[in-house]
Amino acid sequence: MGYNKRMKLDDGTTLRYSRNILIREIGPEGQEKILGSSALVVGAGGLGSPALLYLAAAGIGRIGVADRDRVEITNLNRQVIHKESSVGRRKVESAGECIRAIRSDVLLEEHGEALTAENAVQRFREYDVVIDGSDNFPTKYLCSDASVLTGVPLVHAGVLRFGGQILTVIPGAGPCLRCLIPEIPPRRDAPTCAEAGILGGVAGIVGAWQAVEALKIVAGVGEPLSGRLLALDTLAGTVSVHAVSRDPRCPACGEAPRIRLPLEASEYDQERSCLI
Repeated sequence: MGYNKRMKLDDGTTLRYSRNILIREIGPEGQEKILGSSALVVGAGGLGSPALLYLAAAGIGRIGVADRDRVEITNLNRQVIHKESSVGRRKVESAGECIRAIRSDVLLEEHGEALTAENAVQRFREYDVVIDGSDNFPTKYLCSDASVLTGVPLVHAGVLRFGGQILTVIPGAGPCLRCLIPEIPPRRDAPTCAEAGILGGVAGIVGAWQAVEALKIVAGVGEPLSGRLLALDTLAGTVSVHAVSRDPRCPACGEAPRIRLPLEASEYDQERSCLI
């Protein structure tokens, strides 16, 4: 069937997505929007794994997955899209195999190269929404900046130990990541998951929530987490939401932005990374 911006429901798709269609806010019209939409997931890891699975299962017509890494044994506690037999394989290939097993009709695009300042803007322009499942702060800021510059909505998230956070960036309507933290945090202030650990189920919760945010955006339903930072603490069993205002001094989306096209690679120091 493939990807078609004008895709309509038929008997087979109506039955398959009947549980989506029964939701009043979605219905047949919303499901057709989902079928005709595209989503890019940056990173096929702890966050990207559940996000990719639920986007595919929900019926997103075209899905891109961007990741340059290979599957390692330490990934398997949280990166549920990969199997033991996938260790050593390229993540985009391993993830693609799993997605196609769920949805044979999905149009899947595997981007095996890193997202960089040179290709981020063009890559974002190819999709309706982007999920940031990346594993380091420089890429997270690159995603936020590319979202602002292209106008493509971005669902940002991060996880560590028992906790996580989500912020949806709707360019022109709400704050970006730099409104919350203007510059990439120094490496000394950002412990990695390799140092502090991560409970796999936490990444599963947050990545699935990211998929829901993306589906809300493409279906045009509900209120995305724009201007609101959702913080999850599974150890305490709490979920809190904190208001985030658009900063007029923001270097990306403020009144006098200094981050413009083309993006400067020097903005994104890969040595200050935080592995997820």
